[in-house]
Amino acid sequence: MNRLRFLSCSLLFLVLASPAQGKSLRVSAIPDESPTELLRKFKPLGAYLEEETGMKVDWTPVNDYPAVVEGLAGNRVDLAWLGGFTFVQARIRTGNAIPIAQRAEDEKFISYYIVPKNSAVKSLQGLKGKTFAFGSPASTSGHLMPRFFLLQDGIDPDKDFSRIAFSGAHDATVAFVASGRAEGGVLNSSVFERLREKGDASVKAVRILARTPPYYDYNWTVRGNLDPALVKKLTAAFLKLDPKNAAHKEILDLQRASRFIATKPENYKGIEAAARAAGLLK
Repeated sequence: MNRLRFLSCSLLFLVLASPAQGKSLRVSAIPDESPTELLRKFKPLGAYLEEETGMKVDWTPVNDYPAVVEGLAGNRVDLAWLGGFTFVQARIRTGNAIPIAQRAEDEKFISYYIVPKNSAVKSLQGLKGKTFAFGSPASTSGHLMPRFFLLQDGIDPDKDFSRIAFSGAHDATVAFVASGRAEGGVLNSSVFERLREKGDASVKAVRILARTPPYYDYNWTVRGNLDPALVKKLTAAFLKLDPKNAAHKEILDLQRASRFIATKPENYKGIEAAARAAGLLK
């Protein structure tokens, strides 16, 4: 009898301790902006998701892009805000990560190449021989796609720039270029515009040199073994956000989204192809 009670208690412990059985929704995001900015943007969305799912929502910050991918793969993260390239990596790593929603703006996203305001550089070709700053190595808008388009323009960053730096985040890239730590850089257009709206001093010290062609980018992704009923709830929650609703508009504005739309893995095949062409996926 004692042994039976022990086995029953042990089984109950395993069920309660299993990450897949947790009652909270664990949410994370690629650290493409400062930790305080990411948390500020997420708080209203987190409260909304709690209402829509009936679950407690836990924010799980990470130090780098690969940590989000590993969180999804290891069942430590249920829902994550990913860039297009990070989604491709997560899909390859897990085999079943599911993109459920993207901003309407992410169908045609662009990056800005920037230089100091007083720079004599007038074109992308003029960046040859200069120091240059990307964001994170795993960033879609701060590295992969800008690198891909540079290669298409006959500029090989590894050969044509005198030095490459990785700032780690889009706002950091602006600071790099503004301070002279790099003679050119590239970042997410959405972050640049947010900083410009705030009157950021670093943005005032740089100018946009060129813009990339459009490409698919960010999405909200769930781990592939998440309860399908919960996946359905989360998808519906994003898609029903309505800018005509004041509370919803606050969430959308913080996400820099006019609205969320459905997405699918096929949307990111172009990013996977670009990553392979740029030598960033083997």
